[in-house]
Amino acid sequence: MSAGCITTCRLSSYYPYSVADSPAAIRSFNLKFQHNEKNGTHGRYRASLIMNPESFEVGRLIGSYGFMNVTSYSDFQSRPDIDSPSQLEDVGGLKFQDVREGNVQIRLYEGRVAQGPRRGTPIIFKVYPGKQIGGLEADMMASNELKSHAFLQSCSQSICQNILILLGGFETKTGEQWLAFRNDGKYSAADYAKVSSEKLSRNRAPGEQRFWNPFEEETDIKRKRSFIIKLLQGVLSGLAYMHDNERLHQSLGPSSVVLNTMVDKDAAYLVPRLRDLAFSVDIRFSSLEENSYGLSEGLWRRARSSGAFNPMEKRAFGIADDIYGAGLLFAYLAFIPFCEAGIVDSLSLQRLIESTFKLDLTATREYCLADDRFSEAVKFLDLGDGAGWELLQVMLNPDFRNRPIAEAVLNHRFLTGALL
Repeated sequence: MSAGCITTCRLSSYYPYSVADSPAAIRSFNLKFQHNEKNGTHGRYRASLIMNPESFEVGRLIGSYGFMNVTSYSDFQSRPDIDSPSQLEDVGGLKFQDVREGNVQIRLYEGRVAQGPRRGTPIIFKVYPGKQIGGLEADMMASNELKSHAFLQSCSQSICQNILILLGGFETKTGEQWLAFRNDGKYSAADYAKVSSEKLSRNRAPGEQRFWNPFEEETDIKRKRSFIIKLLQGVLSGLAYMHDNERLHQSLGPSSVVLNTMVDKDAAYLVPRLRDLAFSVDIRFSSLEENSYGLSEGLWRRARSSGAFNPMEKRAFGIADDIYGAGLLFAYLAFIPFCEAGIVDSLSLQRLIESTFKLDLTATREYCLADDRFSEAVKFLDLGDGAGWELLQVMLNPDFRNRPIAEAVLNHRFLTGALL
């Protein structure tokens, strides 16, 4: 995985104003990829993007987040504090990743389209800092995200409903890149898991009056299972669309999935959408034959270390790497919403699976089965005689060659909903 997201929300009053009236003077839409892209199908789609900054109104700041970057993957020979291979095994695999907060801090604003045929359409602005603050990386990420959305939105007559829709964007004189996305939800899968876990804690708190009877509790759990299955179906549908059109996501996680509702009983209306395509990678063979630098450098370094050297092997590794990320997201959604707040978080769960049990999901299940705090998560994955554990195991297979494609994951009996 190239990166993960951490979200810190800040709220401010809503004062709508035209982008043209903002303190920083705006110049016309001029993101770097426009100068470099050859004319093609996504070039035709660009004509429908809103490029005039005066066409937008900006509302309140609704949040911000940064990216956690994995900047190195050390082996034990390069670590002077490791004396032997046996000591290496005792330290988890995560211990050897240099994980640090990236320099790029993203801001999110509400807004709307102010003129034209889409007038009144609510939007979310994603603002990348200028080069002076975010460095070259911020420019690369903004350009890549815009290019990836434009390409995917031009790949077929119908746009995939499980990928966030880009409506346009612009660049300020200070170099900030403003991307405008249709507002199809302000919540993320991380928000859902947090709210669900906190609700469970409140209902089980000592001294608190329980407002439900055992039948209502059972109904609530069934609704939660259905919601999570629908959420995962949407994620894998979006990922399958990307892979079918030769794009990797490479930043898949709880914060990169937008939800239009967080209410379990509204699962029938849930439409999950993938966002955060800043690290998306073009896996067309013509691109794979070029030098692998920039945002995808870490991916191809890991591909080489796994024995993937030629373009076909690199493409297969990239797709399998996305599936692994989807597997970790699956594990997150199978545990966090079913556990009380503070019992487990994404990093500790990943350590448990990767470092403690070395991707052995049978051993992971035995461990969790002995801890009552994980009982509902275990029951969820036990559906269909352990179908959930079975799917997790293949998605997290240590050998990338043995991981399924997204379409196969979608067709697995655990995700078809037949077991609910």
